[in-house]
Amino acid sequence: MPNTRSANAVRLEFAPGTLVHTNLSGAAFLDDWLWVAGDEACGVDRMRRLDPVGSETLRFGEACDFPLADLLDLPGTDDEEADLEGMAVSDGWLWVVGSHGLKRKNAKEGRDHVDNAKRLSKVTLDGNRRLLACLPIERDASNQPCLVREAKDGRRARRLKGDAQTNELIRALADDPHLKPYMAIPGKDNGFDIEGLAVDGRRLLLGLRGPVLRGWSVLVEIAVMTHSDQLRMVPLDESGALIRKHFMQLEGLGVRDLHFSGDDLYILAGPTMVLDGEIRVFKWSGAKPLLAANREPVRFETALTESVSLPHGRGVNRAEALCNLPAGLGSGKPSWLVLYDAPGADRMDGEYTVFGDLLHHD
Repeated sequence: MPNTRSANAVRLEFAPGTLVHTNLSGAAFLDDWLWVAGDEACGVDRMRRLDPVGSETLRFGEACDFPLADLLDLPGTDDEEADLEGMAVSDGWLWVVGSHGLKRKNAKEGRDHVDNAKRLSKVTLDGNRRLLACLPIERDASNQPCLVREAKDGRRARRLKGDAQTNELIRALADDPHLKPYMAIPGKDNGFDIEGLAVDGRRLLLGLRGPVLRGWSVLVEIAVMTHSDQLRMVPLDESGALIRKHFMQLEGLGVRDLHFSGDDLYILAGPTMVLDGEIRVFKWSGAKPLLAANREPVRFETALTESVSLPHGRGVNRAEALCNLPAGLGSGKPSWLVLYDAPGADRMDGEYTVFGDLLHHD
């Protein structure tokens, strides 16, 4: 019998050899099925709800991997990580987004100073990081939801037009006065880094971990539509604007995840740099109707409420994924599932079982 945790613990049991269990960065529910992604893989895992262990409320396992290379013609090679950071289920689709950011090599223990200095100066871009895609969800013969390249009803997996170096989003931001200076800076250095995704019809909100500008974090709003075999950005309104920016007062923190719950938007926020620091959840009440009515190209939003502060450790237990729990799961109270990158020993049971948290909200 596996070890048990507290009643608010959510057990996730992964198969041996998985790449995502220690770097979970995105989560979304479809009924009682859980979709998760990690930032060091190039695929999505589907997990089935199982009978709980001991006093634990929820348990998921029997993970099934859906490689993105089976669903899309990727801009990079099939084995390059996509650095998936945001997920959302909407109207029969699973939406995913990569960080879109550059990465800097890190110094390594055991290397000499000259070698580590060279490593720290090297900035690269993996070919699949600049990925924004929608994937059809279709039930198989046993009624299990699966990700498919093409569904029986004609829906097809599509990604935003682009290649391994750029796409329509990056080009639309190329001359942006706030974000342009940060496009060439690695994400973990307060450079451009997408870590949250929320979907409302054709409107997408992209939450940026960085840059944070004088304490203001950024949500980038775009609209997309299918065009042939691709997604294309389309104007948000009659003015022809392709981008809107929403500056959010998160007290110096960057966005780690986004999630709509009804008309409200919940924002998981944490340090933009590689730091151990506060991780909080903020609530933007009535965000959906406000966004639908807004025509301003830039807005500043200060009317946020802080819902909860989350635990974190030193180098471990960094909350990266937040999603609303379906009404049929848990105790019946409105709740979030929160998942953590770099789980510490207190969040693991053996090598491939990790624990998230179930947190109640208003």
